[in-house]
Amino acid sequence: MKPMRQIILDTETTGLYPKNGDRLIEFAGLELVNRQMSGNNLHLYVHPERDIPAEAMAVHGISLEQLESEPIFAKVGQQIADFLKGAELIIHNAKFDVGFLDMEFQRMGLPTIDELDCTVTDTLAMARANYPGQKASLDALCNRLGVDRSKRMLHGALIDCELLAEVYLAMTRGQYSLVDSLTAETEEQRSAQTLSRPQHLKVIAATEQELDEHKAYLDVLDNAVGGVCAWRADV
Repeated sequence: MKPMRQIILDTETTGLYPKNGDRLIEFAGLELVNRQMSGNNLHLYVHPERDIPAEAMAVHGISLEQLESEPIFAKVGQQIADFLKGAELIIHNAKFDVGFLDMEFQRMGLPTIDELDCTVTDTLAMARANYPGQKASLDALCNRLGVDRSKRMLHGALIDCELLAEVYLAMTRGQYSLVDSLTAETEEQRSAQTLSRPQHLKVIAATEQELDEHKAYLDVLDNAVGGVCAWRADV
């Protein structure tokens, strides 16, 4: 089975609008292989070739002076594209980061995120589905899931990736632990499951209420994975 490669991704920028001249100034990607940190990470600061407004500096604390010796995106874009190619990207508020990366790639004539065969999982959408009516910011999720964010004084791509990795693993731990237990079965266990059922065992059919409760639980799983969960295949 091919290893599952995921990248926890975050960026910092000069502003909010990639189509209006804002540029990327920091990129961070932490690689997970089969839900374990691989150590194959990429963290870069990038000179934006423009000014950084005071309101943006107030968010991430990065000044233009700090970036004077850093490369422009044209020097590192191919490295970022190669790192991301074919991976599932785990991003909080994915539309923002994907929009900036696509803009920067297109300026260089490089493939977009979609063209790099990446899939995108938005943990903001996951959180809104899992915790309807509740705050879904990264800080709020850290508080809800018991993730220590004491080192996070400002927004920064690297620290945000580290926090998001813990949040994502916590939000999906129940589903994946069940998947792992199923896929870890040996052939011997599978064979044992095919043995005919003793005739004296009584099969009790589920009640309508139990079926409705089961369907509601599957709906929650569907929302969490952004599609149809594995356990709905036979429903």
